[in-house]
Amino acid sequence: MIDAELADGVTTVRIDNPPVNAFDVGLVDDAVATMRSIEGPIVLTGAGGCFSAGVDLRAILDGGGTYTDRFLAAVSAAFLAVFDHPAPVVAAINGHAIAGGCVLAMAADVRLMSTGLIGLSEVAVGVPFPVAALEICRYAMGPSVTRAVLQADNIDARTAAGRGWIDEIVPPDDLLSAAVGVARRLGQHGPTAYAAMKEQLHRHTREAIDASAAVDANVRALWKSDKTRARISAFLDALK
Repeated sequence: MIDAELADGVTTVRIDNPPVNAFDVGLVDDAVATMRSIEGPIVLTGAGGCFSAGVDLRAILDGGGTYTDRFLAAVSAAFLAVFDHPAPVVAAINGHAIAGGCVLAMAADVRLMSTGLIGLSEVAVGVPFPVAALEICRYAMGPSVTRAVLQADNIDARTAAGRGWIDEIVPPDDLLSAAVGVARRLGQHGPTAYAAMKEQLHRHTREAIDASAAVDANVRALWKSDKTRARISAFLDALK
């Protein structure tokens, strides 16, 4: 589900869970293990024509409460494995980055995008954010995070660039090579200094996440509630 390939000092990590690279427990566990095993710069992208459409909601419904608890803990760990990686992480957004896919992109240091839509659609689905997801988006999106979360609209690359969500729009054929180039250039900085500066930049975000266990407990309860599960089911039925 997660492929990693090292070339010339940069590891390309590819999410590969067709058709839309949705997150389930197996994928996010694999993502955490992969990220923690890599040293040096990373490019994060999706297989096929999609970066990631976020959570596999059908797996949430089918798995029940125990699965939901395990998934929410694992997906938060996956976001933090990207956010906390001490070396440069560049997201090569090759298509839709929706909901959890958008959060994953926001966890990177730099974001390049070629096509597709990006946004935080959780409120429209009817589920709250785990604390790690929301705080990472607050860090990356700045003041526009309120609009992103509460309006739950998915926007194109040009609009996302205007809001500062992505750093550059790159043609699809050039996206991966451009991302690797950025990762390699950032990787030329002193690794100890880069890691230290990144840790300091993230300090307030990390403190907010680490202090919010009670909030996350409430989030898990809401995800497992009958009302939320009914809303997820209705959302999936509408997609048909």
